[in-house]
Amino acid sequence: MIVGGPQAHVILDFMTALAPSDRVHLATKRPGLGEGANVRFIIGCDFHPSFQQVAIFDNLTQEVRQLRLAHPQQAEEFYRSLPAPARVGTEAGGHNQWFQKLLVELGHELWVGDAARIRASYVRKQKTDRHDARHLLELLRQERFPRIWVPSAAERDLRQLLVHRHSRVRMRTQVKNQLQALALNQGLQKKRRLWTELGRAELEGLVLLPFAGARRTALLDSLDRLNQEIAVLDRQVERAALAHAGATRLMTHPGVGPVTALAVVLSVGPVARFRRAKHLASYVGLVPSEHSSGGKQRLGHISKQGSSFLRFVLVEAAQSAVRLDPAMKRQYVRLALRRQRAIAKVAAARRLLRRLYWMLRWECDYPALLARMQASPSHAVTRSA
Repeated sequence: MIVGGPQAHVILDFMTALAPSDRVHLATKRPGLGEGANVRFIIGCDFHPSFQQVAIFDNLTQEVRQLRLAHPQQAEEFYRSLPAPARVGTEAGGHNQWFQKLLVELGHELWVGDAARIRASYVRKQKTDRHDARHLLELLRQERFPRIWVPSAAERDLRQLLVHRHSRVRMRTQVKNQLQALALNQGLQKKRRLWTELGRAELEGLVLLPFAGARRTALLDSLDRLNQEIAVLDRQVERAALAHAGATRLMTHPGVGPVTALAVVLSVGPVARFRRAKHLASYVGLVPSEHSSGGKQRLGHISKQGSSFLRFVLVEAAQSAVRLDPAMKRQYVRLALRRQRAIAKVAAARRLLRRLYWMLRWECDYPALLARMQASPSHAVTRSA
């Protein structure tokens, strides 16, 4: 089928052949196309690992059609048949990096939307893939699509480095816990000293039954191998952090190392997209959940929205920062005595994140941040979290 019009003729056999009965003719052009008027095709994509359901709007013919595309062959053939640029909107999710790469190579625009806000804007009781794709299309056309920031391919690759290191550290912790349990069963209680040279010699010298001895040997071999892997990954993280201006700046704060600094800059992205530090704290999920009504304020535990990995490294870094920074130490001790240590740790992590936000926003290092804080004691970075 050849579609004529002011633009060059385009062959659309693939798209029209799959679902000729799903065509919807619109008598008049709907308002709210905005930037979409500059592209011919606007597509709402309900993405699944094995297929995607798409609702396609043609700006030229004012038609809407639905297609179900198997991955990856049908999807690739379909998008290659479209004239660039086409605008594709989909929910944030995983397992779609190949799809993002394909659209970039073909010159199409990919808009990724906040999944929670997209679901909140859907009021129908009938939920199907076709309805979801049509809803995404309507949000795009009406300029209500909740577009979010998407990291670049290089930033996503650096995230993989951090995630891989984190998984290896967790595996090492599991191995150490098993060795600690094995030592305790034999009356050897050394705690952290078990990992010293003397502690390891005592662990290896324990007289065990055959299977327990084989398990000890296997666990110690795993521990040695994981230590070597983590050491290599630590050097790679450090090189990557030193090559990033923002991460290098954050590392001047006491308690913030290469892993924390790199995790913050890769998760936050352009810091200017957060107007204030409290908005970033909410984005990371370090603010209390709230259910207030009728003049009564009800605060709960932290919301835990956002990256769980970033919250983890911030809490770990905060425990080092409170030992090295006098102001943070005073606030931590006061809150720990008044409430409990777990709450104080989270509050310290939130306070640390606010400081890191202003270091990125002002493009200053730790000494310059302290100077600003002393010059303006009422500034948000000095207030309690």
